[in-house]
Amino acid sequence: MTIESLPGSSGMLNPSPKRSMSYFGNRYVLGLTATSGIGGLLFGYDTGVISGALLYIRDEFREVNDSSFLQETIVSMALFGAMIGAAAGGWINDVYGRKRATLLADVVFIIGSLVMGMAPYPSILIAGRLLVGLGVGVASVTSPVYIAEASPSEIRGGLVSTNVLMITGGQFLSYLVNLAFTEVTGTWRWMLGVAAVPAIFQFCLMLGLPESPRWLYLKKDKVQAISVLSKIYDPDRLEEEIDLLALASAEDLCSKKTVSYLDVFRSKEMRLAFFAGAGLQAFQQFTGINTVMYYSPTIVQMAGFSSNQLALLLSLIVAAMNASGTIAGIHLIDRCGRRRLALMSLVGVFISLLMIAGAFSLQSSGMRTDYSDWNSLHSCCGANHGWLAVLGLALYIVFFAPGMGPVPWAVNSEIYPEAYRGVCGGMSATINWASNLIVAQFFLSFVSIVGTAGTFLIIAGITVLAFVFVYKFVPETKGLTFEQVERLWKEKAWGNIGGSQQALLHSVA
Repeated sequence: MTIESLPGSSGMLNPSPKRSMSYFGNRYVLGLTATSGIGGLLFGYDTGVISGALLYIRDEFREVNDSSFLQETIVSMALFGAMIGAAAGGWINDVYGRKRATLLADVVFIIGSLVMGMAPYPSILIAGRLLVGLGVGVASVTSPVYIAEASPSEIRGGLVSTNVLMITGGQFLSYLVNLAFTEVTGTWRWMLGVAAVPAIFQFCLMLGLPESPRWLYLKKDKVQAISVLSKIYDPDRLEEEIDLLALASAEDLCSKKTVSYLDVFRSKEMRLAFFAGAGLQAFQQFTGINTVMYYSPTIVQMAGFSSNQLALLLSLIVAAMNASGTIAGIHLIDRCGRRRLALMSLVGVFISLLMIAGAFSLQSSGMRTDYSDWNSLHSCCGANHGWLAVLGLALYIVFFAPGMGPVPWAVNSEIYPEAYRGVCGGMSATINWASNLIVAQFFLSFVSIVGTAGTFLIIAGITVLAFVFVYKFVPETKGLTFEQVERLWKEKAWGNIGGSQQALLHSVA
């Protein structure tokens, strides 16, 4: 294999010979993808529903309404749980498999949803948010890996991006549910409690689905693995995939049978891969996506639209655009490539953030800047430039959704060797959730210090750093098999000539 130099990158392996393959050509693969993708739906629903529910939680609990810190904690406790769930989820995936990890995530999510729906006090609500977060964290690691390992390399990016579509679809669904329950007694309880339904549905469907074929093969259940692979590939391609798995299994025997978190940092090629994957996950959050999704109703109110229902309706439009943009990303990711799509996305995100900052800067001119409580925060802006802020949010989604939405998850599902995939996937997802937690916990407090316009300008600056990071450190993996991607990192770490031999000597030493 050869390396083709790309500007700003250290190279790209030539992809496998081009094969004609359709996303809809294999119903079995689509079924696996759709069922596993319900984990993404849970992820998206939880991130979206709390933004609308929070408006009504404040109305019911006076202590929540009077404390922006308590509001931030209600939002961020699920993220804290997700961070723990993602960290443990990598290990659970490697030891017990993708299927059992999904079933466990469903059970924890169901319990957490019911606790939230029946919470009599804010403290119980926060406990329910923690449980839901644990389930979402495990699912966020498991779903993209399960889909990637059951997908042909030619359409792997698009199918993994389907999980991101389910995330954005879950966010859209959450806003529909929020609107549906605005006039119902116990509004926010229904919003949060109904999340148990898709988790129950996925649990039942997963009972009838197989384990990941790659996990089965490398855990020595070769007969079952080949049985699953035979439903994914035609006979000629099946033989090729089995040969590649046999090679990967042989290499796995030469290395440690179990991989620890520290092993990731002892291997030069794994450090490079993890740095690229974790960096993408961090920048996905710090470029502001969940600032928009968690607080979009609040941001709309900050823009001067005071009605809860109007704020939810406008946020529903934002969520719909997010889902639509992800569909475009599914179409583009296996055509344009992951790296190019991310770079184009970041350019548009930067422009949109400048628009949002400009809108709030114009509105806040001459306004008081005491943001000690929500009421003063909402009154800080008039309605004159409100629509400009909402337009900026919408354009942000148009640019973010096709690129920086799916690319980090697609790249992280394919850049690690089988032995490291669960551990590294869990660690990078933990980075994502930790970054998410920082944004959710401190966004409103940060606004109180530097103002809304200043906050979005800072996020725009982070977007520039993200562009430089992707340009320099993230290689293109479009069309590459898992084995080719593994070879790519070895050649980046040890050079083109004799790279794998040096890597082997290094691992023995």
